[in-house]
This record gives sequence, structure tokens and C-alpha cells, in this order.
Amino acid sequence: MPKTYDIIVPDLTGKRAVITGASDGVGLEIAARLARAGAEIVMPVRSRAKGEAAAAQILQRTPDAGIHLRSLDLASLDSVASFADELLAEGRPIDYLINNAGVMTPPSRQASADGFELQFATNHLGHFALAGRLRPLLRHVTSQVSIAANEGAIHWEDLQWERDYDAMAAYSSSKIAFGLFATELQRRSDAAGWGIRSTLSHPGITPTNLLSAQPGMGRPDDTTAVKVIRTLSRLGLIVGTPQSAALSAVYAATSPDAVGGRLYGPKGFQHLGGPPAEQKLYSRLTDQDAAARVWAESERLTGVTIAA
Repeated sequence: MPKTYDIIVPDLTGKRAVITGASDGVGLEIAARLARAGAEIVMPVRSRAKGEAAAAQILQRTPDAGIHLRSLDLASLDSVASFADELLAEGRPIDYLINNAGVMTPPSRQASADGFELQFATNHLGHFALAGRLRPLLRHVTSQVSIAANEGAIHWEDLQWERDYDAMAAYSSSKIAFGLFATELQRRSDAAGWGIRSTLSHPGITPTNLLSAQPGMGRPDDTTAVKVIRTLSRLGLIVGTPQSAALSAVYAATSPDAVGGRLYGPKGFQHLGGPPAEQKLYSRLTDQDAAARVWAESERLTGVTIAA
């Protein structure tokens, strides 16, 4: 049987949470857990139909939840700007921005609307631009990295993988860049007095749609990996479930014990599953010079300058 876990979440009544990638998988479970604690949920989605189905699932569990669907495609900087402008016009503080959405290992190189490699665009640049535009409203930012950020390196010589595309290496590169952004956000917030707490989380391993069949992304069938992960999860072995995997981000975002610039993830075997706990920051995410370089390059590529 799948193992179940939960954590103590503070009363979030009156708090506003924006969660990317909340239309399914881990993101949906993050939204559901925050809604149960009383938070108002903003769900920016690419597919309105998927968003409505996800909202209905949350409302089944928490009938009085406040859920608001908005349109957002992180692979389009114009879409990011439009979404951010809506929230800026409303002027309400964003107590929790959870940068959870992601794309993983398209079999062949794909480009975003702006011409960037799709994983780098979605996993990192879109979230960088979103946080940058929303900075005046932000209170807590939690960035969902991956155990893949503990391997490989940033592909500085060809950030967009226009030569010799390697799907897994490109995924790791995007997640390392994203993690370095999160640590740099905390340093800059501290230095400039922005008042933002920036934490990092990772979900371990869990059966989600990241490795499922996605014909539009060039993957006609489920991968062997996701089939194995589903079986292990169903048997309660080693890996987590979407519900348990969501708790790392929930803890990193809401726990009064979570510290900016630190990483939280499952504490089970090899950090693949289990309840959340603080973990040693991956060595690739400790390089402050690389973090500053990621920040500068991201500003250049997105055209979003995050003022000091």
C-alpha cells in the first residue's frame, strides 16, 4: 500500500498562494494542502479544462476553498508578463509563490515561444521572469528543484542546447540554474531589504505526468521509468506518492522553521520518498559566482531586470 504522510501546516486563512503547475500531479496536491489550511489559491494554468478539473478535485476535499484560475504559459515571456500584470494591478501581497511547474526530458530538442530550449525556458527562465515581475508583492518564494540538480552541470557553452541535445543533461542544467536563482534571490533579498524568504524544495521521486506519454512533446508512450515508479509507489516502496511529494514544498513555504536559502525534501532512502526535512544544499547550488552569473544571464535573456 502507498505510504501516507502529513505535516502540521499553520492556519493560512487570509493568505494568498500562487502555485505554478497546479493542474495535476504534485502541484495539484500542493494547492490542495494549502487550501485545506485556509489559503486562497491562485492557479495559473495553460489548459483551462485541466485547471477546472483540478479545481473541482480540490473543492471536493475542501468545499469552501477559494480558488482562482488564471492563464499562464511559462514557456512564453509574453504570457508571463500578462499574468504578472494582472496580479500587480490587483496589488495584493503574494504570501506564497511556489514555483513548481516543469518540463522533463522531451526526446528531441524543442523550442519555447521565445526560441529558448523548452526545459530551460519553462523550468527556469519563465519562473525567473515571473518572480522578477512580481517582486514587489512577494513574501515567500519556494522553488521546486529536483534530485537532478545534484548531477551534471550548467551547459554554459550552449545554454539553449542548439548542438548535441541531451534530454537528461538539459533537464539537469535547467534545474541547477533554477536552484542557483533561488539561492541568489535570498542573498539579494537580504542585501536589499526586500523581505522575501526564498526556499528550495524537491519532491523526491513520484509518479506524475513528467515522464508519462505526451504526444505533443514527442513522447507517444509512457516511459519505462514512470511505469516502474508507479509500481513502486503503489507498493509503498522507496518512492513517494504525489500527496507525500507535495509536502516538501508545503513545508519549505509555510513552516516557521524553514530558513531562506536552504533545501527541503523527503528524508527517506536516498531522499526519494518520505516526510519532508531539511537537506544539505546540493554542491552545485553553493557556488555564489555561478548564481550571480545565472542571474545576470537570466536578466539578459528575459529582459526582466530585478532591481536591487
